Order: sequence, then C-alpha cells, then structure tokens
Amino acid sequence: MTLLTRPADVDPAPSAADRARRRDVVVGVAAIIAAFAVGGWGWWLRRHGSTLVLDRDVLLSGPLQVRVGAITVAIVAAAAALVCWSPLAAARLPWRALLWSSAAVAAAWSVLLALTDGVHKGLIQPLTARGQYLRDVPRVHGVGATLRGFVSHIVGSSQPWSTHVAGHPPGALLTFWALHAGGLGGPGFAAALCIAGGASAVPAVLIVTRDLLGEDRARTAAPFLITLPAAIWIAVSFDAFFLGVTAWAVAAVGAAARSTGARSAALAVVAGLLFAYAANLSYGLVLIAPLAIVVARRRSRALIVAGAAAAAAMLVVGATGFWWFDGLAATRVRVAGGVAGARPYSYFVVADLAVLVLALGPAVAAGVARAARRGTAPALRLLVAAALAGILIADLTGLARGEVERIWLPFMPWIALAVITLPRRDTRWWLGAQLALAIVIQTVVYSPW
Repeated sequence: MTLLTRPADVDPAPSAADRARRRDVVVGVAAIIAAFAVGGWGWWLRRHGSTLVLDRDVLLSGPLQVRVGAITVAIVAAAAALVCWSPLAAARLPWRALLWSSAAVAAAWSVLLALTDGVHKGLIQPLTARGQYLRDVPRVHGVGATLRGFVSHIVGSSQPWSTHVAGHPPGALLTFWALHAGGLGGPGFAAALCIAGGASAVPAVLIVTRDLLGEDRARTAAPFLITLPAAIWIAVSFDAFFLGVTAWAVAAVGAAARSTGARSAALAVVAGLLFAYAANLSYGLVLIAPLAIVVARRRSRALIVAGAAAAAAMLVVGATGFWWFDGLAATRVRVAGGVAGARPYSYFVVADLAVLVLALGPAVAAGVARAARRGTAPALRLLVAAALAGILIADLTGLARGEVERIWLPFMPWIALAVITLPRRDTRWWLGAQLALAIVIQTVVYSPW
C-alpha cells in the first residue's frame, strides 16, 4: 500500500477566515498609509504656495517635534501592559467593575500620554493658552447677562470673545464659569473636568453596546475604546468633555427606551436635557441625534419625551437671551472671515477624514470594512453608520476645517465599535498596532491639546 503525503514545501490553501484576516491587515495598513499620503499632499501644496494655516503642520494640529525621555519608557511599558492584560481583564471583571475600571484606565492612559510634555505643557498650558475658554471667564457676570450679550461679541465687536468661546455656544464658557463660581476655578480643575468627562464616555458606550449587542461584545470592545489613538486629545481638550456629555445622553435615551412608566419618562427627560446641554456646548453636536434614534428606535415614546425635553430647554435658553440659530449664523460669519475660512476647502474636506483615520487607528479601519459586509449585526451597523453620517455632514459643510482630532471626538467611540467584528485571536495584535500609532503621534507631533 502506498502512503500518500502532501509535499513538505506545499502549504495548504488558506481558509476563508485566513483570507479575511489578511484583508483586515491590508485595510488597516492601507488606511494609515493613505492618511499620511494626504499629509504628503499637504506638504506639496504648501511648498507650491498654498496657505493651509494649521499651526506649522499640514494634517494634525501642531508642529513636528520629537520628544523622547524617561516618560516615554513608562508609556511603552504601560502600552505593553494594556496589550497583555486588558483583554483578560475585560473578559473576567464583574460588569460594574469593568465600567469603573475602564474609565479609570482610559483617564490614566490619556494623562500618561500628555505627560510626554510635562505637567505644565501637557496638562495646564493647553487650557490657559491664548484663545482658550478660561481667558474669558472673568468677563462673565451672571448667566442671564452673558446669554443676552453673547452673540454681539462673536463678530464685529470691539471686545470679541476669545477664539474658542466665539466658535461655540455659551454653554462651554458658562461651564468653566460655574466651576470658578463653585470654588473650583483654574486650569487644574478644568483639566480634571476634561479628563473625567472624556474617560467617562467609555462606560457610557459600553452600557449602550451591552444593551444593543450583548455583554460579550461590549467586553470585546472595552480594550479598544481605552486604547484609541484619540486618547491623545482626551487630556486636555474641552471637546473630551463634550464627548462625555453626548455619550451619556445617548446612554440615557437608550435606558429610557428599555424602561417603562415613570422611570422611562424620567430617563428620557434627563437624556433630552443632556442633548440640549450638548447643543449649547458645540453647534456640531446636534449631529449626534441620529445615534439617539438608533438606540431608541423601537420605543418612539422615549424619543418623543427626550425631544420635548430638549426643545423645552432650548426655548428656556432662548427666552433668557441666547437663540441658538442666531449664534450659529454669527459663528458662520466669523469662521468665513477668520483663520478657518482661509483654509482651502478642497484640501481639508479630504485631510479631515485622514485625521479621523489616524485618531481611530488601523484596527477601527479594518473593523469598519468588516462591518460593511453581510452578516454584521444590524444594531452595530446602524451605530457605526449614524456616527459616520454625522462626521460626513460636518466634513462636507466645511464649518470645521482642521483640528478635527479634537472636534470629532464625540463621534469616535461609536465608530470604534466596529472592532467587535475583528477575530478575537487577533485582539492583542490590533491593540498593539493602536497603541504603537498613538505613541508615535504623541512623540512626534507637539499638539496644542
């Protein structure tokens, strides 16, 4: 009898799963290369006379400036620990412990990255620099007076608001003023608010994920939500606080949709008030609304109550003196005549998406490609699509040209949920890629946030 064997130098044909994993790698690597290629296009434009007006860079805000020191060793060690232990912890911790610990680790990781530039430059200076909110806190003399006179100082005033205050509704400025009035003024408490708000978005997104997709998938997503390269801008951009507010607004409307009776109504009112607060923090945050529709799409009553509460809150703010649409119109005039208006739309409509890719990382790019295929859970596909739709609308309107690594933070964790579709045996490899990209960006780009 002849024994038939496969020649040693002939590999078996790769399975469909193996081919899909290879496609994941190709998509992830190609996305990052394409993003940097857009930056190359920006350098070419600048060398040929275009004025991009982006703080001495062409893609991410901030000049190229390599900073390596003892803190870099600590960052690399922490990244290695996250790769080794975060998937195990996410799988084994009790659910409530996972929620608390995920927020704590997300906060610690973002702070550690910021410490590349030291405590002052990394955590304090971004909030005290020229044009930041804290500069205008002394000008606030009560909520009513500020709301009534807010629009008049956006454009055409002899005493205009600072850059960030003028570019947003009054909610952001009044939040810092409230901290100050409560005895928590200064950049230290402001930084803590940004970091805590941004990190708290992780458990909020996990709660929504468990409700829509199951606890197992939420646990899979947890390490990736912590290790997004976007963690660089959690400490200390106030947009990180926006991220936290909107994430909990979505979580609240989701909880309202799952509840009944008075509890459902109360949660829906809380959600509506949070959405109204978000709309008065940043004009673009109204684009988060489709996410609320996704999480509560089967319980229209929760959406109606939340919408009514949000509308009532907006009317109260308007009656007090600040009409949201008037503020938006004045801001558009200001943007058109300012630095952002001088940035070429044709470049930034592409460059902003490239920055989004870098902030999300290769794992999310691969996950989004997988989520677009058949077989993906409808709820996951809708969440990712709703967040992407909000970003595309913001991108095409051109209101934000540049600096979207912080401006689009509120949309990013919802897109990042696409990593759930990646094979679990590849989790640590993808986490390593995410963390490596974050470390490279933080080390090479001196971000103002």
